[in-house]
Amino acid sequence: MHVLVVHNRYSSAQPSGENKVVDQEVELLRAAGHRVGLFERRSDDIAARSLPSKAALPLLVPWNPAVRKELAARLRAERPDVVHVHNVFPLLSPAVLAACADAGVPAVATLHNYTQVCPPGTLQRDGAPCTECVGATPLPAVRHGCYRGSRLATVPLAVSLSVNRRRWWSGVERFFCISAAQRDVLVRAGMPAERLAVKHNFVPEPGVHREGDGEHVLYLGRLAEAKGVRLLMAAWDALAADGGVGVPLVIAGTGPLEAEVTAWAAGRDDVRFVGLYDTDQCRRAVARSVAVVAPSTWLEAFGLVVVEAMAAGVPVVAAGHGAFTELVEDGVTGLLHRPGEAASLASCLRRITAGPAVNQEMGRAARSRYERGFSPAVGLERLVEEYRTAIAGRSAHARDGDVRAGRGDGGSK
Repeated sequence: MHVLVVHNRYSSAQPSGENKVVDQEVELLRAAGHRVGLFERRSDDIAARSLPSKAALPLLVPWNPAVRKELAARLRAERPDVVHVHNVFPLLSPAVLAACADAGVPAVATLHNYTQVCPPGTLQRDGAPCTECVGATPLPAVRHGCYRGSRLATVPLAVSLSVNRRRWWSGVERFFCISAAQRDVLVRAGMPAERLAVKHNFVPEPGVHREGDGEHVLYLGRLAEAKGVRLLMAAWDALAADGGVGVPLVIAGTGPLEAEVTAWAAGRDDVRFVGLYDTDQCRRAVARSVAVVAPSTWLEAFGLVVVEAMAAGVPVVAAGHGAFTELVEDGVTGLLHRPGEAASLASCLRRITAGPAVNQEMGRAARSRYERGFSPAVGLERLVEEYRTAIAGRSAHARDGDVRAGRGDGGSK
C-alpha cells in the first residue's frame, strides 16, 4: 500500500504526543513493507520567517492556496492509495482536503483532539470543562480568547472551524477517533457517525519492563493546567503533610508551569523535577515507577503516557473521565480518581503505593491489557483495515457518481 502522511509538526521545544504518534505509525507501516511518503510543515520554521510573512500567517490558517496547489501536484505525480491527515494547523490548513479531491485520492484523518468542534481543541476554559462551541458557532471561543488567552489569536481558528466544517465532514472518508469517549462527543456535536471509527493509538514495545516494586511515582508530560499539574501538587502536599507515601514524586516535562513546578520542588526530598526527558530516559523512568500519574483536568482524547505505562507493566492513577475510563480498568490495571479533586487523587496515590503485592498484580494486568489492545501488531492491523475501508468507500462513491452521471454499465458516454 502507498500512503502519504500529511502533518504540521508541533514545536520541538515542547513534548508532542501527536508528533510521536505520527512518527511511530510511519515507522510501523514502513517496517511492514508499505510505502509511506511525508508531506510536512514544521512550526519551528515560523521563527525564521520575515515579519510580513509572520503577519500574514493568520490569514492562511483557514485556507492556504499554495499548499493546495503543491499537494495536488504531488498526489497526481505519485498516486498514493490513501492520504492520512493528522495536524494541519497553522501552516497547512484544510486546503489539503481540496488537494485530495482535486487528485481523486481518498483521505483519512486522525482526530488527536477536539479541534473539529472547539477552536483550541481542549473542551476546557479557565481550568474547567467547556462545551459552549460544541454543535454551535465558535463565537464563544473568540469572546473568551480560548486559544492562548487571546481573542485575536483565536479568530483564525474560529474562522477555520466555521468555514471548513462541511469540507472536513464531506472530504474525509474515515475519521480515526482515538477513543470511544472522543467519538461520543463528536457524534453529539453532529459529525457524521458513519465516518467516525475508533482506532486507539498503539505504543511500541518499550524494551524495558518494571522489575521489583519501583522507586518513584512518575508524572510525565506537559506542565500545564489542563494536565492537572497544580492538582497533583496539591494532592502531594496533602500526602506529605500526612507522612508521605515512602517514595518520591518525579516530574518530567516542560511547559507554561515549569517555573512554578521548579519553585515548588526546590529543597524537597520527596519531589524531584528533572525537566524534559528524551525517549530512552522516559522509558527507563516509566519502568522504575511504582505508578504513573495522569491527573488531567480536561477530557483527554487518549492518553499516550497511560498506555506507555501499561506496556512496561506499571499501573496508573488517572482522572476518571474522558478516554482514561476506557484505558484504565479501575482497581484492575490502575486506579481512577474523581476528576479535579485533590483529596481523591491523594487517596488513590496512597492506595497504589501502600500494597506492593496488589500493585504488582495491577502491573501484570496492565501489561496484559496492552498486549491485547495497544501493541504494534494490533495497531498495524487496525490501521491497514481502516485504510482499506476508506479506499473501498471512495471507490464506491466514484462508481455511484459515474452511474448518476450516466457513465455506468449501459450508460452513455
